[in-house]
Amino acid sequence: MTAVPEAHQTTFKLGVVAVNGGSTDERIVKVACDMARPVKASLLAVHVVEIDWTLPLDSDVAGRSEDAQRILDRAEAIAEQERVPMETILFQARDVGAAIVDEASERGADLLILGLPYRKRFGGDFAIGRVVPYAFKNAPCAVMVIREPIPEERSA
Repeated sequence: MTAVPEAHQTTFKLGVVAVNGGSTDERIVKVACDMARPVKASLLAVHVVEIDWTLPLDSDVAGRSEDAQRILDRAEAIAEQERVPMETILFQARDVGAAIVDEASERGADLLILGLPYRKRFGGDFAIGRVVPYAFKNAPCAVMVIREPIPEERSA
């Protein structure tokens, strides 16, 4: 009789969830909660407000920070609904990918979870953006990317 290996459950202690207010936020927060709950891992939702190079890094982004706080509040509310505690943090940075990876590294995260909307560039190529490739290349921890499903009208 051949032994069938048990399903491997990913264990981690700290997962960083990068939220941006986009269509993937709810999905990635729920997946993070589903993974964290059984292993009692901690979750940190990170949102980065990108500051243009033409502005000082400490520029007042009061108008944008209200939106940013709403994004983090939504992530926290989803986690609360899922009964998983989640800390939230807001950054201002020149580069979103670098800020997320730096925070995951500084906190000693075991897992970085990113969402990827399904979108195409002009010409029809799938667009992956800058953050995901940066995280794959530079994150010291495991990186999980969750791409949203192809919208119905595009899959036909």
